Amino acid sequence: MALSLRATSGPAAESGWLAGLLPLGVATAELAGAGDPALLLDAERAALNGAGPARARTFAAGRLCARRAMARFGHGDDPLGVQCDGRPRWPAALTGSITHTGGFAAAAVGERRRFRAIGIDAAGVGAVTVDLWRHLFGPAESRWLEGLPRAAQEQAGALLFSAKEAFFKCQYEVTGQWLEFHDVVVDCAGIDPARSAVAVRPARRLARLDEGQAVVVRYAFRDGLVLTAAALDAH
Repeated sequence: MALSLRATSGPAAESGWLAGLLPLGVATAELAGAGDPALLLDAERAALNGAGPARARTFAAGRLCARRAMARFGHGDDPLGVQCDGRPRWPAALTGSITHTGGFAAAAVGERRRFRAIGIDAAGVGAVTVDLWRHLFGPAESRWLEGLPRAAQEQAGALLFSAKEAFFKCQYEVTGQWLEFHDVVVDCAGIDPARSAVAVRPARRLARLDEGQAVVVRYAFRDGLVLTAAALDAH
């Protein structure tokens, strides 16, 4: 099995950092640095559709992480293509999520019989500057950020942004609806540092998701990044 994992996923390895944010039964993997496009399977390479070298390396990093996680369920040698909306084309029995930013990539994968959807995201601390707040956050979220010490605002801004992104990915698998940042509300007052968790909910009704249903997004900081993750159990 070890030889198979090296062949299919290269340097991607199980992510204890990400696994700590998700329920048991979700497989995770991460990769620091660029992915090697030479390790892509033929169907994955075709999905690049002539993308430049930088995009190819980023795409490869995400796919290598995904296949490392998929190997837990016997799908490590399956190509992970692209759907028409840009999402990964997971094997029918699996669901998952991929993220990559600033030379870091990660993936989380679970069985559909156990999980309706999974959403993960990574964001750089300091990337969400004050001038972006009005585009990303509502009045209550902005007021909460303004009330923090300046030294804490960079971390908090990245957390709110990334938590919304994790929610977007998770809900889309269920609802098929694209959302804007102002369509989602983070319960800033309810942020629980002890559990490293925050509640995120839609500001409007979404099909196939209970009205106002909050999704718990867990988070962790490391190496100048914040990583967020959410999972919806199968009904």
